[in-house]
Amino acid sequence: MGKSLAVKNEIIADLKQTLSESQLVIAIDYTGLTVAEITDLRRRLRPKGSSCQVAKNTLMRIAVEGNETWQPIQQLLTGTSAFLFVQEDIGGAIKAYQEFQKVSKKTELRGGVMEGRVLKEADVKALADLPSKEQLMAQIAGAINGVATKLAVGINQVPTSIARGLKAYAEKDGDSAEVEAQPEAEPQAEAAVEAQAQPEAEAESTSA
Repeated sequence: MGKSLAVKNEIIADLKQTLSESQLVIAIDYTGLTVAEITDLRRRLRPKGSSCQVAKNTLMRIAVEGNETWQPIQQLLTGTSAFLFVQEDIGGAIKAYQEFQKVSKKTELRGGVMEGRVLKEADVKALADLPSKEQLMAQIAGAINGVATKLAVGINQVPTSIARGLKAYAEKDGDSAEVEAQPEAEPQAEAAVEAQAQPEAEAESTSA
């Protein structure tokens, strides 16, 4: 017995909602998978912020109709279809599926859609090399820490640089003061000699 119209509309609405929250959708042929195996695939995807949903091609066609971002997936709707909705960790989700595929050896990856473009199987596999969210955060944190460390070292060196500059300036200023003091000393010595000579000259003129 087929699904009622209300149930179909509910599935379509659910597909639209999930699509709106996804970065990438991968279409696979799940022929031969047991309920337990599909459950296992979903369990592997969940930690990566992804999900797997089995849906009829006709319902997915309706769900993406008029949606420029996801409508290209219609090119992949053949046979029995299950869809991997990747919301967060793209590389991690693809790797999780690949690990599942190695164990089950039953599914076939048809391709995917991302940002309004159809991706071939090779394109999807290439995305598996993207760093995870955690790796990106670690890289960013490392870069920030590196800048902070350089800044801290620079700040710590500032007082030393200032002290060295002040010392060099003081030494230079001291040398200039000594040089300037020497010419001033000579006129003062001459004045003292002249002052001492004047009484002697006056005494000689008086006695004469």
